Amino acid sequence: MIKNLIFDFGKVLVDYDFDAFFLQHIPDEKRRNAFKPLFYNETMQQRFDREDETLEAIGNEVIAQHPELAEEVRFFINHYEELVIGEIEGMRELITRLKSEGFRIYGLSNWCSKVYATMAQYEIFKLLDGYVVSSEEKSIKPEKKIYLRLFEKYDLKPEECLFADDKMVNIDASRQVGMDGIVFENTTQYERELRQRLKNQ
Repeated sequence: MIKNLIFDFGKVLVDYDFDAFFLQHIPDEKRRNAFKPLFYNETMQQRFDREDETLEAIGNEVIAQHPELAEEVRFFINHYEELVIGEIEGMRELITRLKSEGFRIYGLSNWCSKVYATMAQYEIFKLLDGYVVSSEEKSIKPEKKIYLRLFEKYDLKPEECLFADDKMVNIDASRQVGMDGIVFENTTQYERELRQRLKNQ
């Protein structure tokens, strides 16, 4: 029986937009095109999310390789939380209803330590009963360790949890540790699939 609903943060609870950030803060197209691929790639995002080294250290490494973009790199590091553009429409209201129905609500997210500025800014995070963030654990989804850490930290049974994430690879990993999941597209689709799972359990 599902008792606990687990949510990714980015693209599930809140939205973010790298392109809008770069366009707003680096108006020069040539410099923007030179800067964007340095940070907007899977390898760099994994380094940020795992945060084995500080973001400042990562930034300094990039500056050493691309000194001509030092100003942009420092701005990006210092304003990283501005990538977030708002809550996903309808999710705060839905989670409020789900809590009133008796579900416990948890977060499981790949995010750097800048996440705490975002969590302080948006009301939706106040609805969480707990969370696990990759930069604290030095482990990122879809690694098994971070899912097990969630279960351990809050004494959860995987079979009583349902995970929502926008990436299929992360849902596949959750199933491998006994927690079913829904690939999140939008609030309406998620609630429809959730209600069907609850009906069939």
